[in-house]
Amino acid sequence: MKHTVMIVLLAALCAAPVAHAEDTPSNMGPAAVDSLATARAAIAAKDWPKAIAELNTVVKAEPRNADAHNLLGYSHRKQARPDLAKAFEHYKLALQIDPQHKGAHEYIGEAYLMNNQPAEARKHLAELSRICGNQTCEEYTDLANAIGAYKGRPPS
Repeated sequence: MKHTVMIVLLAALCAAPVAHAEDTPSNMGPAAVDSLATARAAIAAKDWPKAIAELNTVVKAEPRNADAHNLLGYSHRKQARPDLAKAFEHYKLALQIDPQHKGAHEYIGEAYLMNNQPAEARKHLAELSRICGNQTCEEYTDLANAIGAYKGRPPS
């Protein structure tokens, strides 16, 4: 009995890092996985229309994929003519699906800065501090830096 428990515990410990190695849900269908990979490549290339098209395919197939909604919001925000309404829509969906989604908190905070709503950005910074348990996670520092830069810019 003791050996069986040890084997089960060891198997669980060995499997745990693999389960969290990617931010993509493991139960995604192959087409959604391919579209998400293509979207990430398009984002890296700053090809926002292609990223948006691929991510729309992912959220159609996997409507509860917080990562896809977050990246879709990011892509709408980063295009030459940002669509903040669409960005906010997808960031909010990502946060409804996963309230602990650090990337969505960072990106929606940056979108609030673009929309001249620094108080809203600071709310997400506070949430990141709570989620991260400190103020050193990348998402927290990125949003904190963006808020700092916002404060230092000349009034529009």
